Amino acid sequence: MKTINLSDLDAIEIQQWLQHAIAPRPICFASTIDKEGNINLSPFSFFNLFSTNPPIVIFSPSRRVRDNTTKHTLQNVLEVPEVVINIVDYDMVQQTSLASCEFPKGCSEFAKTGLTMQKSTLITPPMVQEAKVKFECKVVEVKSLGEQGGAGQLVIAEILAMHVEETILDLNGMIDQRKINHVARLGGDWYCRVDERNLFIVEKPNVKLGIGVDVLPCAIKSSSFLSGNHLGKLGNVNEMPVVDPSFEDDKLKNIFQYYSLAPEEMEKEIHLYAAELLNAGKVKEAWQVLLALEVL
Repeated sequence: MKTINLSDLDAIEIQQWLQHAIAPRPICFASTIDKEGNINLSPFSFFNLFSTNPPIVIFSPSRRVRDNTTKHTLQNVLEVPEVVINIVDYDMVQQTSLASCEFPKGCSEFAKTGLTMQKSTLITPPMVQEAKVKFECKVVEVKSLGEQGGAGQLVIAEILAMHVEETILDLNGMIDQRKINHVARLGGDWYCRVDERNLFIVEKPNVKLGIGVDVLPCAIKSSSFLSGNHLGKLGNVNEMPVVDPSFEDDKLKNIFQYYSLAPEEMEKEIHLYAAELLNAGKVKEAWQVLLALEVL
């Protein structure tokens, strides 16, 4: 494994390594205004949610690495401590990227990108009409992490109001993760699109503790055919499963019959079948298949 000592690198090299490694990053499309009324619209991928009570988001219009200048967004929130954070989806990613051009102060990124200004309900900066999710925020603090090029300038903002396009809601009136088509930032020119083709569910042990990988039978923990993700699923049950006498499985029966005289091959096939079941989200069935081998 390559070891990189950041102290040996210049700021641009550090930026390249970190932005490629720490990804994907959600994109804050920030609309701000200065005291003269000049509106700015700019994307930032140093951004996330940090508190729900109070509802706090933070983004960082960092000082430019190449010349240590500050961005219009930072200048604006220091003058008028308000910001609309528009969430970027796939339908607007190219226009969002265009807004990252360093247009001169006073030039309208709304006009340059073809995006539409929408009046906010509580604050002065406008929203992006095309964004399916937008947050009206007051800036509670701007915290500088340094005065050198590349230093983060943390804009800590409290969400006052949230606007959500109804087309991305589910039957319960909540955001349907499959409909929003989030876009996230990677390194260089790379982005990623979050849609139903690459979404998956990981069950969370929110109330009851998982038993843990450490208590799994040794043959399962040391399996060459079960991955770390497989072991994590097996260890996420709330209590150690026991053999269910009523469990029947035709493929398991066939494995027992075909490999009855080759125990090592039988173990391999059963572990492969368990992996197949785990990949399909059938954790209970996978446990029963593995336990069947344990009691032989």
